[in-house]
Amino acid sequence: CLFTIDISDAMVSCWCLCFSDTDMEVKQLDKRASGQSFEVILKSPSDLSPESPVLSSPPKKRDLSLEELQKRLEAAEERRKSQEAQVLKQLAEKREHEREVLHKALEENNNFSRLAEEKLNYKMELSKEIREAHLAALRERLREKELHGAEVRRNKEQREEISG
Repeated sequence: CLFTIDISDAMVSCWCLCFSDTDMEVKQLDKRASGQSFEVILKSPSDLSPESPVLSSPPKKRDLSLEELQKRLEAAEERRKSQEAQVLKQLAEKREHEREVLHKALEENNNFSRLAEEKLNYKMELSKEIREAHLAALRERLREKELHGAEVRRNKEQREEISG
C-alpha cells in the first residue's frame, strides 16, 4: 500500500505506532506550509515472507492432448444440441398452448353465436305469438261488435214493425 500524506512530525510518530505490526517505509518528500509531506509504503506480512513471489503470475495452462480437445468439442456440441432441443421443446409447447387457446376461443365464440341465435329465435317466436294473440283479440272484439251491431239493428227493426 502506498500513501502520500501531509502531517506534522509528531503525527508521523503517532501514526507509525498505530501500524507498528506491519513493516513500513516512510520517505520525506518536501516541506510545506501546513507541515511536511511523507510517502508511506506499508508492506503486509505475506509480502515479507521469502517464499512468496514478488509478482504472482497466472497459473500456466497445461497443454491439452488431441483426444482431450476432441472430448471437449464433443461435450460442447452435446450441450449445444441439448440446449437447442430444449428451446425447440419449449417452442413446441408454446405453439401447442397457442393452438389450445385458439381452439377454446373459437369454441366459445361458436357457443356464444349459437346461444345468441337461439335467444334471437326465441324472442322472434315469442314476439310472433304475442302479435298473433293480439290480432286474435282484435278479431274477437270486432266479431263481438258486429254481433252487437246486428242485434241492435234487429231490435230497431222489431221496434219499427211494432210502432209502425
